[in-house]
Amino acid sequence: MNVEVTPLPGIGVRKDFPLDRARRRIGVIDHRDGTIDLIVSRPRHPDVTEQISLSAQEAAVLANLLGAPQLVSRLAEQPEVGAVSTRQLSITAGSTYDGRPLGDTQMRTRTTASIVAVMRAGQAIPAPGPDFTMTAGDVLVVVGTENGLAAAARILLHG
Repeated sequence: MNVEVTPLPGIGVRKDFPLDRARRRIGVIDHRDGTIDLIVSRPRHPDVTEQISLSAQEAAVLANLLGAPQLVSRLAEQPEVGAVSTRQLSITAGSTYDGRPLGDTQMRTRTTASIVAVMRAGQAIPAPGPDFTMTAGDVLVVVGTENGLAAAARILLHG
């Protein structure tokens, strides 16, 4: 699927693509100030017919909602290895680990579960290292046994 990218001088960048099932285009206007507008338009007509403005934080949350399930579903398509599962765990505002490096969790040592990716603002960050700084809104993709995943959730929630 092709995404059309259109510079908007003084404003930012418009990125949109056609929806296969409808006679519409959907996309975003990425403003220079960090805000994002979700937009809907008609094919071959650049005028926006619907628009929702989001703050940078709201856009990041929406991106994680859209991106993390797709990453996890791709991982789930891989053949199962024993009793290993994948779970999404969020870093919430006020979390002990908000603003701290991933290595501070000592996740693998404490739980035998591994953080294999982080979803941030709709972008997958594969295999983050111990120096990777987590922030509120990040969704960690964690792989391990059910016991390891439960322990990982407790660590992220309570430290």
